[in-house]
Amino acid sequence: MIESAQNDTFKKLLSLTSAKGLKEEELFLLSGEKLIREFLKRPGLEIVYEILSRDFKALAPEAKQIEFAPTLFDQIDVLGTHFNILVLKQPDVPVLAAADITAYKPKGIELVMPVGDPGNLGALIRSCEAFGVPRVILARKAAHPFLPKAVKASAGSVLRVPLARGPSLAEFPPSCIALDMDGISIDDFKWPPQALLVVGEEGPGFGVDRFKTRIRIPTTGVESLNVVVAASIALSRLPKRAT
Repeated sequence: MIESAQNDTFKKLLSLTSAKGLKEEELFLLSGEKLIREFLKRPGLEIVYEILSRDFKALAPEAKQIEFAPTLFDQIDVLGTHFNILVLKQPDVPVLAAADITAYKPKGIELVMPVGDPGNLGALIRSCEAFGVPRVILARKAAHPFLPKAVKASAGSVLRVPLARGPSLAEFPPSCIALDMDGISIDDFKWPPQALLVVGEEGPGFGVDRFKTRIRIPTTGVESLNVVVAASIALSRLPKRAT
């Protein structure tokens, strides 16, 4: 059992609760009994470690088990699950530069999001899976999709939805469709077969005024909707993809 906060393994795994640590280690934490048991039925990613604490029973015997004293385990268990934690290798997330985006051909309607709140980002990725979005492109200011809060809010969708990292919104082409407070009512909008749908962050919105086509969701009595709610409504209106 590891009991010292100065232990290198502890510090490495604790770093996975931050975006910096996620980028450096290329691993992430999977927490929560339901998510872990569902993942173990069809493990699609490499399990690097299983983190345990006192009286926990190992669930992934093929992984290296690491046991921490309860006080150290609680620091890594930022979601307060009080259950085993799996350390998984991050899936490959390709990086698309501005030049790549200019020539990019989406496979249907793909979502571009700069969402900085990991809970909102995870919830929105879950909606993307529910409505069959073929890929999510994370703009430069987006939260890291494998932060514990994002993984939890996605209910595991971040493990299944194809992701890519993109440039800032200012570098996306004007041909993108923007979900905004002003523009064509979504009730009257005819979706093209392929396009990038851009959603803005709550509060600051897009921060750029470059997208030619803007669509809005008609509302009564409220100025704006939560980004997850608004984007989910828009995604529910997407044309059905051929299977």
